[in-house]
Amino acid sequence: MIGRREFVSLLGGAVAWPLAAHAQQPERMRRVGILLPATADDSVFQIRVGGFLQGLALLGWSIGQNIRIDIRWATANATNIRRQAVELAALAPDVILAHGGTTVGPLMQATRTVPIVFPIVSDPVAAGYVDSLARPGGNATGFMSYEYNMGGKRLELLKQIAPGVTRAAVLRDATQGSGTSEFAVIQALAPSLGLEVNPVNMRDAGEIERAVAAFSRSPNGGLIVTTGGSAIVNRDLIIGLAGRHKLPAVYFERLFVASGGLISYGADEIDTYRRAASYVDRILKGEKPADLPVQAPNKYELAINLKAAKALGLEVPATVLVRADEVIE
Repeated sequence: MIGRREFVSLLGGAVAWPLAAHAQQPERMRRVGILLPATADDSVFQIRVGGFLQGLALLGWSIGQNIRIDIRWATANATNIRRQAVELAALAPDVILAHGGTTVGPLMQATRTVPIVFPIVSDPVAAGYVDSLARPGGNATGFMSYEYNMGGKRLELLKQIAPGVTRAAVLRDATQGSGTSEFAVIQALAPSLGLEVNPVNMRDAGEIERAVAAFSRSPNGGLIVTTGGSAIVNRDLIIGLAGRHKLPAVYFERLFVASGGLISYGADEIDTYRRAASYVDRILKGEKPADLPVQAPNKYELAINLKAAKALGLEVPATVLVRADEVIE
């Protein structure tokens, strides 16, 4: 995994990226845009972008020699994202890397010709970004962040790590159809585990706080946090609510565990950023996004925070610990 120091090293000379290629280089300078729903000091996205740049370097692309990178840190604000999407598309780069539905949607409204590669999107077919996974058909392709059966596996994890739980609130992003689809999988599995599940929409911080507080008034509860940008934006709030109300929670990404959450199971997103570099490379070499199939994750990772478990009075079963890719003590 690439660390923050290595990322900074990769970004060395960033101000020089827009400069023309060295006079001795016969290759045409190619231009890659990156649109991110984060701020420039977000260490999680820094590491992800570092993985992408590392992937490009391994494929023979060298910043300032044969490739120029334009990163737009659009923050999580929808207005900022739309503005940056329009500006980036107007530059007509050879390809744009865009993280998640919050950026891909506005980009596809801004351009139907500039190729777009998404390293992470929940359900690109349901969102209308591609015609099908096998034949995207338009100007966008990339990688799904999960498969729907992951929701069921997270519910099983909740029951394994907290056997006393009989009720689970499923936090879902109300702006994305994938949240509804993932809840349907969880709901279908719940009776076999002796669990009652309830959906909780994540439209804004106030709604999350009110819903979790109301849910916690009855005993034996737990949380499942489904994939979506709203959960990322509100991750500190959700982790804090889970701790305050003593609710065991299972998340979809390790960054929640690194920030104090209990347990996560989901795609290795640094790996998907590296894989996204291979699609950018193929597009730069002449292939079309319409012909590049959307791919599911190759690697999933299980992360556990033992400090969070102790605070909840839970003892993590050895059968779960032995499967963990990362244990934070």
